[in-house]
Amino acid sequence: MTEPVFTFYRGTAPLMVSLPHVGREIPDEMKSRFVPGALAVEDTDWHLDSLYAFARELGASMIVPRYSRYVIDLNRPPENTPMYPGSNNTELCPTRSFMGEALYRQGEAPNDEEIARRRERYWRPYHECLGGELERIKVKHGYALLWDGHSIKSRLPWMFEGKLPDLNLGTAGGASCAPALRSALMRVLAKQSAFTHVTDGRFKGGHITRHYGRPERGVHAVQLEMCWSCYMEESPPYAVEATRAAVLQPVLRELVSTALGWSPGA
Repeated sequence: MTEPVFTFYRGTAPLMVSLPHVGREIPDEMKSRFVPGALAVEDTDWHLDSLYAFARELGASMIVPRYSRYVIDLNRPPENTPMYPGSNNTELCPTRSFMGEALYRQGEAPNDEEIARRRERYWRPYHECLGGELERIKVKHGYALLWDGHSIKSRLPWMFEGKLPDLNLGTAGGASCAPALRSALMRVLAKQSAFTHVTDGRFKGGHITRHYGRPERGVHAVQLEMCWSCYMEESPPYAVEATRAAVLQPVLRELVSTALGWSPGA
């Protein structure tokens, strides 16, 4: 099923995979307002639709956006409140990159009216589909699992100090999924030695994890933020590094398979 702003694949398993930052397009009518460097959409979650293709083979549903997070960030709350108060944040319609650099030419950033239009055009359809599919899954299976997949450059001094852990599992401090599911995923991370990891560290989960993760209502959500360095080059053209990706892929598969193998009360 293809919509103007995203592609949606309906699966058979109780798992929905959301990849809110893989989109790379900027509408033609907006391009002249961005600074030239922004058109490279550096802060994309590169290649995740390919890395997570196995999840569809396992029966997961998946939603993949078309447009860049520079148009609108699908993992931010619609009221545009900061995700991490007290830290440098990017907005619902970002005006700075993750390096802290301006995305728009002087005076060309979107005003409140335009942000509202973008929210209706790009943000709302994605979330209506995401929420609707989770409800369908819950009705069919009795519960629903949401996997929110992300990736990021390993060093971004404007946002945090030093290098991020390779794999960052987020469960909103344990609030977005059942403790048993969180523990099972943590065990997968703990037994592998190829990648550093942390749970509910700098990335506890964005709006999608926090909003939809309601274990008391039968929806269990987790976020995985991965460093680009786990599977790709961190400079243009941002190509997949096959040797690294081959090490990462089994870990990803085991994490997702562990989620699929879990069920409430198991």
